[in-house]
Amino acid sequence: SNTAILHQIRRDQVTDTCRANSVSSRKRRVLTPNDLKHLVVDEDHEMIYCYVPKVACTNWKRVMMVLTGRGKYSDPMEIPANEAHVSSNLKTLNQYSIPEINHRLKNYMKFLFVREPFERLVSAYRNKFTQKYNTSFHKRYGTKIVRRQRKNATQEALRKGDDVKFEEFVAYLIDPHTQREEPFNEHWQTVYSLCHPCHIHYDLIGKYETLEEDSNYILQLAGVGSYLKFPTYAKSTRTTDEMTTEFFQNISSEHQTQLYEVYKLDFLMFNYSVPSYLKLE
Repeated sequence: SNTAILHQIRRDQVTDTCRANSVSSRKRRVLTPNDLKHLVVDEDHEMIYCYVPKVACTNWKRVMMVLTGRGKYSDPMEIPANEAHVSSNLKTLNQYSIPEINHRLKNYMKFLFVREPFERLVSAYRNKFTQKYNTSFHKRYGTKIVRRQRKNATQEALRKGDDVKFEEFVAYLIDPHTQREEPFNEHWQTVYSLCHPCHIHYDLIGKYETLEEDSNYILQLAGVGSYLKFPTYAKSTRTTDEMTTEFFQNISSEHQTQLYEVYKLDFLMFNYSVPSYLKLE
């Protein structure tokens, strides 16, 4: 089918990018259990889903809870969003023994969903830094970003960290100190680092841009398409291309270039062209 061909093209793109950049990926390193904490396992349907925050991962986790719940849930949208993110509700690959991990990686159907990297980044910024309820993010990252990136910050800003500007967030991401200090938070970590597509051979690569078709195709292949459909939702707050363009207008071309370098492998691997609004140096 056309869809199967499309997924083959996407797989080939990943393979080619991995091959072309094997030097920068520091050869084939062995994956550790810690590398596998984003891979959700469904034993009953022999599926593995690598979740990427800000790429419909709440709804996919809800779907996985329906699939693995053995009848406990039937409608994904009845599961509250916060419950979908409770780690004990889903089993991840790092909870298995090495032989069990290898068996599942070899035999299960593996898939992930990707999104235009900068749109995903703006989505993460809007969600984590502009919503008043995300105080844990403001405290954990906002205060650090303000302290490091803002000259003459007020005491309140240093204490609360709840008014981080997008420019400051970008400066924080490209600061070499940030990368040395600790891995990126999963909401802005690269897909490449979360799902290890050069080490794990994914059978299907879904895209946020064609979320419904790709999701229902996967459910069909899993043999559950007759009774389970991917939840459709028209979110008016969704981050769009136009919005992303606007956010990038105040970013210097130097910072744009450095930021593109951070996410470059995601752009190449998943076939996203360099955004037209970028002024790369």
